[in-house]
Amino acid sequence: MDLQQIRIEIDAIDDELIILLEKRMDMAVKVAEYKKKNNIPVYNPAREHEVLDRMAKKVGADRMEAITKIYSLLFLLSRTEQEKLIGQEKS
Repeated sequence: MDLQQIRIEIDAIDDELIILLEKRMDMAVKVAEYKKKNNIPVYNPAREHEVLDRMAKKVGADRMEAITKIYSLLFLLSRTEQEKLIGQEKS
């Protein structure tokens, strides 16, 4: 595979990722609606650790640092979206 072919494959993966990221953020909105209705705080560190633990079982140790960074950003973006919708102060 040459570099151009590799980049085409990466672009195709990026196209799939954007669809999944949009779906994930849509779910964050649903979580915010539920939390607002049930007076639940946005920040839930136990849930974040649960997700990271689940991801750790799916990837090798050599990729866990990258996964942790990616998911930390996803958590931050999700919390920010939820806080905006709920009207809570940032956590």
